[in-house]
Amino acid sequence: MQVAFYKGRTRLFNRLVSWWLRGPYSHCELLLEAMGDGRYLCASSSFMDGGVRLKVIELHPDRWDILTLDSDPGRACRWFGDHLGEGYDVPGLLGFVWRRTEDDRGRWFCSEALAAAMGYPDPWRFDPCTLAAAIQKASGVDS
Repeated sequence: MQVAFYKGRTRLFNRLVSWWLRGPYSHCELLLEAMGDGRYLCASSSFMDGGVRLKVIELHPDRWDILTLDSDPGRACRWFGDHLGEGYDVPGLLGFVWRRTEDDRGRWFCSEALAAAMGYPDPWRFDPCTLAAAIQKASGVDS
């Protein structure tokens, strides 16, 4: 299974998120299927798209890093099928700045959704940079 991490700087939001996280990433996508010509069927949760969704995205190598991990793709697909259409977790995103005391069930930010789909405990703890670090560590990749 593969996860793509966005390192683009086009939007102010992406620059602010990666600056706050002190890392290169501001968003992540689970890659479900290669469509050809650098396009993939992706799964994630996006503020711009209203929450948990599937979307075909062209992943330009200069804006995305792709990491491979040993995880059950069937489990991840089932998770996204069960949660498709659920909202975006804005309070969870703000949790990177001010940790909240309760998780907002039924709403997800990108890395939280991917961590949940991959079976990570406490998925709300993962921002895009910490999820990338966890995947690299699990895969034996030195950062």
